[in-house]
Amino acid sequence: MKIKVYNLAGKETGEMEVSDTVFGVKIKPEMVHQVFVQQTNNQREPWADTKNRGEVSGGGKKPWQQKGTGRARHGSIRSPIWKGGGVAFGPLTDRNYKTKINKKTRQAAIRMCLTDKAQSGNLMVIEDLKFEQPKTQLFAKFLKTLPAKLKTFLVLTADKSDDIMRMSKNLKVVKTLRAQDSNVLDLLSKGVILTSKDGIKKMEEVFGK
Repeated sequence: MKIKVYNLAGKETGEMEVSDTVFGVKIKPEMVHQVFVQQTNNQREPWADTKNRGEVSGGGKKPWQQKGTGRARHGSIRSPIWKGGGVAFGPLTDRNYKTKINKKTRQAAIRMCLTDKAQSGNLMVIEDLKFEQPKTQLFAKFLKTLPAKLKTFLVLTADKSDDIMRMSKNLKVVKTLRAQDSNVLDLLSKGVILTSKDGIKKMEEVFGK
């Protein structure tokens, strides 16, 4: 498969051959969904917490004597059937939402997402992501010059780039990652993938195994 290559002025300068092993696989939506759910589960925090009848305050004294009052017998005002009492089988913060998934399945789903971006024209290769100065204004101007239909971007760099991170961190529509850190959640949440020729080579090296 061939992908168009652009310069920092947003003009097409040629094409680049990319590996079908990474950018030309068969897409299985159910597998991508499985990995997406696994990632969102692993990000979930168990914040809901309730107290049982032994944890709520009060209730040490029997509310009334066992017999002779004509009322139902009770041993504590902190019983779950009382207002203000403990909660039976309520949610706790020690709940674990994390799920595991096979590494090969995760990498296969990433290849499917990359294939979808490439086939839909939402994978854009830049000759070199090196700017004169690491300024957000320059990066925002660069994004406007690109012939992209979608306006949210995932920038994948070949290696850690402090300059690109500094330029893009204040742009809400942009997220920057190393190419080897690509994941299904970010690939699906952003419309366009921006990377360099070196970034493509890095993805083929990491995900083409």
